[in-house]
Amino acid sequence: MNIFNLFSTSNKNNTTQSTNSNLAQTLAKGMISIKDIIAPSYVEVDFNHIKIDDKFYRTLYVVGYPRYVSANWLYSLITFDHPLYISMYIYPTESKNVLEDLKRKIAEMEATIENDIKAGKVVDPTVQVALDDALALQAELAKGAERFFQFGLYITIPAESLEELNQLTKEVDSVLSSLLIIARQATLEMEEGFKSTLPLFYDKLSVWRNMDTTSLATTFPFATASLTRNEGILYGINEHDGSLIIFDRFTLENSNSVILGKSGGGKSFLVKLETLRLLMMGVEVIIIDPENEYQKLAQSMGGEFIVFSTSSQYKINPFDLEKTNAGPDELSNKILDLHSLMRVIMGELTPSQDALLDRALVMTYKAKGITQDPETFANEPPLLEDLYKVLIGMETPEAKELADRLEKFISGSAAGIFNQRSNFDIKNQFTVFGIRDLEENLRPVAMYIILDYIWNKVRRDPRKRILVVDEAWYLIKQKDSGAYLYSFAKRARKYKFGLTTITQDVEDFLSTDEGKAIITNSSLQIILKQSTAAVEKISQVFYLTGGEKHFLLQAGVGEGLFFAGHSHVGFQVIASEEEKKLIE
Repeated sequence: MNIFNLFSTSNKNNTTQSTNSNLAQTLAKGMISIKDIIAPSYVEVDFNHIKIDDKFYRTLYVVGYPRYVSANWLYSLITFDHPLYISMYIYPTESKNVLEDLKRKIAEMEATIENDIKAGKVVDPTVQVALDDALALQAELAKGAERFFQFGLYITIPAESLEELNQLTKEVDSVLSSLLIIARQATLEMEEGFKSTLPLFYDKLSVWRNMDTTSLATTFPFATASLTRNEGILYGINEHDGSLIIFDRFTLENSNSVILGKSGGGKSFLVKLETLRLLMMGVEVIIIDPENEYQKLAQSMGGEFIVFSTSSQYKINPFDLEKTNAGPDELSNKILDLHSLMRVIMGELTPSQDALLDRALVMTYKAKGITQDPETFANEPPLLEDLYKVLIGMETPEAKELADRLEKFISGSAAGIFNQRSNFDIKNQFTVFGIRDLEENLRPVAMYIILDYIWNKVRRDPRKRILVVDEAWYLIKQKDSGAYLYSFAKRARKYKFGLTTITQDVEDFLSTDEGKAIITNSSLQIILKQSTAAVEKISQVFYLTGGEKHFLLQAGVGEGLFFAGHSHVGFQVIASEEEKKLIE
């Protein structure tokens, strides 16, 4: 900083200090107050509005309420599409005084009805209804089941101009009328009305209505997040306000989603429904299906169903390399991925075994003429059998042990499944990989290899895609495959790609660091009906309230909580009859 800047800064500080000092002295002398400092430049009070600086305000007070209301009945007022200042004043009253007033009112109404009957007139139905209500309330107050309050509701409407204020007043009055609420303008009391809606608990209007505890509870200003967008697909109905949940997951910070729910909660139905609607939007969908439950849907939609089994014609070689867009680190990254795959196949490895495996993998590729040079990636890749032969050829006890762990996949019961050249490519908009016919301990291996194959496809041709991994706990229960699934979720956004993770074993999924990390990296989270054992774990992860926990325990099929970014609501999945036929 030069000398001129230093001088300027010093001069400015001195001026500020001088001003503050003068202000402090003026305040000390009592010449001005804090109110004088924060008050607006001018206030203009008219008989039906008030103007403060350049803004106009009008206050309404409520004089009439509907006879029957439900919870959250003020929602349309709370969520009005313009800022409103809404104040509610609640004054408790003595039940003894209320009971005396009720007794007198009841006697008056009974006398009125008796006189009408004696005169041969028809009893006024409004008097009869009021009498019934008063008798019911009297009984509740006497038992102590209800308390009595006086309630005032005031609404101040701000606007930039008088024309806008008049238009907004009509709109607010229309909303109130739709709720059977009668409101009046605070004519000649606009200043008092404005003060009554400031957050000062300063009730200058004193327009009250008697209310019991139950009626008062329904006025609590509940509000819910709105998840209706102009683009995307329909997921269901917001159970709080009946609005539609229309959402495009590709507009979030990432396109990943996670679906948690107990068996029979509607997870598969929701995923199939989302798949149908995404396909209509031109999104490519790939599903890894452990139970072959998406087979009929794939056939109905003209998709491709690829079965993995010992007798299947479809094969994937885990040693395949990317040839077209391969970078200089392609081989190194592939060998690292194969390390994780071999740990899924062989189990835990010691550091010395891991180092031995690394040398064997490098030698296996080198035997096919494949080195770090990208030009060699076009050579025919090795097979699992080639790695087996290299380990046998090392002639050490550790290498022999690793080869023995691989023997099942070379000449044993799993021979031919993962030891063949890749013979297909994903070209259909809807592709399902079915692995039901594999024995259970081979499913994590198959899922890992399929994930790796899909990842190469995604990198080669980025476009809007969704990958659904059903029963993801198969991968999560093993650390290496779980870590690979997590890295998949983390890198997917760069390639316009979204990962959908589904599991019914919620406790197992949430008990691992990889499972929690996948949830953290999923902007869309759907929790369907839960068991008592799992709901506590979910509550800790998602910070659910007691009411939300109860909702998940009592939820029906297809009901749950829908989290999108920072917003979440209770929702119900809905589908048309045509969609149900395709799915079921």
